[in-house]
Amino acid sequence: MKPLARNGRVFNIFRTLIHYPELFRNWLTFANYVLSRRSSIAAREREIAILRIGWLCRAEYEWAQHVVIGKACGLSDAEIERIAQGPDAPGWDAFDAAICRTADELHKDKMVSDATWKKLSERYSEVQRMDLVFAVGQYNLVSMALNTFGVQLDTGLKGFNK
Repeated sequence: MKPLARNGRVFNIFRTLIHYPELFRNWLTFANYVLSRRSSIAAREREIAILRIGWLCRAEYEWAQHVVIGKACGLSDAEIERIAQGPDAPGWDAFDAAICRTADELHKDKMVSDATWKKLSERYSEVQRMDLVFAVGQYNLVSMALNTFGVQLDTGLKGFNK
């Protein structure tokens, strides 16, 4: 498991998913794309979507990991709190609210509404909108797996409301 180590630590998600090496290897290729600079979405905006779907799925591990990542990508504590409150929380920029709403709609309706798609189209290309949908889908999948497998928080992470 040495290649999975980051700063000398192996995250619990990797410790769990490596139990199925072939699936893990193939999933990791896609997961790394979504979380990398190869994705066409700016890291801060990607983190809004990931945090929102993690919150909606009540995936505490996902939420805790991405609060740290989101802050490193420029999200403030106030923005992270708004993500938990949802796209209609006061203080959102209209475009950031649309990113958050995308996660809500995909979670609830399994598709993005015409109104939200139109708002995203004001700033995002077709490729960026596709990357956003796949980012939300990837982290919805991960959230389901984390919750089902009972992956525990890594040392030092804070879960919901902690």
